[in-house]
Amino acid sequence: MKIERILPFAKNLLEKAVQSGDVVVDATLGNGHDTVFLAGLVGESGKVYGFDVQEEAIMASKERLTQHGLSDRVTIFHKGHESLYQMVPPIHHGRITGAIFNLGYLPGSDKTIVTRPKTTIAAIEQLLEIMAPEGIIVLVIYHGHEEGAVERDSLLNYCQHIDQKTAHVLQYQFINQQNYPPFIVAIEKR
Repeated sequence: MKIERILPFAKNLLEKAVQSGDVVVDATLGNGHDTVFLAGLVGESGKVYGFDVQEEAIMASKERLTQHGLSDRVTIFHKGHESLYQMVPPIHHGRITGAIFNLGYLPGSDKTIVTRPKTTIAAIEQLLEIMAPEGIIVLVIYHGHEEGAVERDSLLNYCQHIDQKTAHVLQYQFINQQNYPPFIVAIEKR
């Protein structure tokens, strides 16, 4: 297949936006895969700020970072992503070049603990305020469950109304696949 699948496309967007020494956000730690990827992108002189509300996600991410020798590049907060403005030190405001959200629920865990549109939109708004120009927010939207569909609809409505003078918004999606495949909304700050 020559068309990039969803997750490789998400990584490609971040690789274009993030360089060694940059500051980035993993808004939903999950099992730590994106956190490790981002820590590799920012290099030894960069910084990753990670957020999750579930202790299970925090522990999995810390373990994965330790296995890869990347723990020193990452600060993890046991908080929701809607608190990122307060938690990311002001010295890094204006320097964030990339952020990723994997929305829905933590794979292999309690499916009743899900991301919510209100907190996700609050986090996006905060990121748009404190990101560097041309910084990219990647939303990977998993919508194959009831709450995921609600979040999808709210986010699409919100993102379609972001002023084009503020950001460019892209939707990347396979439209002929079954079982509600995830898709991407990418927001590039102007």
